[in-house]
Amino acid sequence: MSDTQQHEAHGSAIKTPKQLITIIVLALVVPIIVIILLVNMVAAGNAPVAGSDALGPEATAKRIAPIAKLEVVDASGPKVFKTGEQVYKAVCAGCHQAGVAGAHKFADPAAWSAPIKTGLDAMVVSVVKGKGAMPAKGGNPSLDDFELTRAVVYMTNAAGSSFPEPVAPAAAAK
Repeated sequence: MSDTQQHEAHGSAIKTPKQLITIIVLALVVPIIVIILLVNMVAAGNAPVAGSDALGPEATAKRIAPIAKLEVVDASGPKVFKTGEQVYKAVCAGCHQAGVAGAHKFADPAAWSAPIKTGLDAMVVSVVKGKGAMPAKGGNPSLDDFELTRAVVYMTNAAGSSFPEPVAPAAAAK
């Protein structure tokens, strides 16, 4: 191989001044565009979604609200029973709203058909003693059996049963 052929084989890819100018301009412009796109991507990641109130006053109030409340009750006074809906929202919804750990989803007739067939008393016994992943009394030992019965009636009636609202123990004793 002659010197001329060897020089041409290892020669530059840039043959004209126009090619040289194009390469220089691209070497400057492309990194700047990449940097601008990266900055926009990072900055957009922190922006709230359109229509979201994640930074609104109500959402902030929920985030900084106290976790627990202290409720002083006169021990000698009459017990005020919670409704089935109140018990459901306070204790049962954590699992039954989404069907967590095999819990029957709230207001799902197909899921509740088999337990409803066992009867109200059998379902209340399961709730009081616990069943599967559900702890006794849904994990709230301060609940009265009457309140738990109300919760079972509320949940099953939402799924299509027609159990009557239980009578309060004080009213039944009179």
